[in-house]
Amino acid sequence: QVQLVESGGGLVQAGDSLRLSCTASGRTFGTYVMGWFRQVPGKEREFVAVISPTGITTYYSDSVKGRFTVSRDTRKNTAYLQMNSLKPEDTAVYYCGARLGTVPRTVPGDYPYWGQGTQVTVSP
Repeated sequence: QVQLVESGGGLVQAGDSLRLSCTASGRTFGTYVMGWFRQVPGKEREFVAVISPTGITTYYSDSVKGRFTVSRDTRKNTAYLQMNSLKPEDTAVYYCGARLGTVPRTVPGDYPYWGQGTQVTVSP
């Protein structure tokens, strides 16, 4: 079991940047695949980005490619999501998820551990 805590959300204008962080408990952070997902009221949780335990392999949804960057710092037990050129449609609650393994996954159901979420609101 691992506990995840997200932070960094807020209210910004379209075109601005924001960086989210996800800090994990314990000393096994380097063995987890870390994924970022987002959800709006009335819709299912959707995939945003994922990073492998090594930090070398990353994947992004088509809607955020070229704008978002996922990274991780093993020494700080933290994963990051750098969001640039934000759009109003990026508005959502953002969640980080973790799963033990080496294969990146893009389906929410594949992640057994989740943070509490952080609100990101982008004004037009």
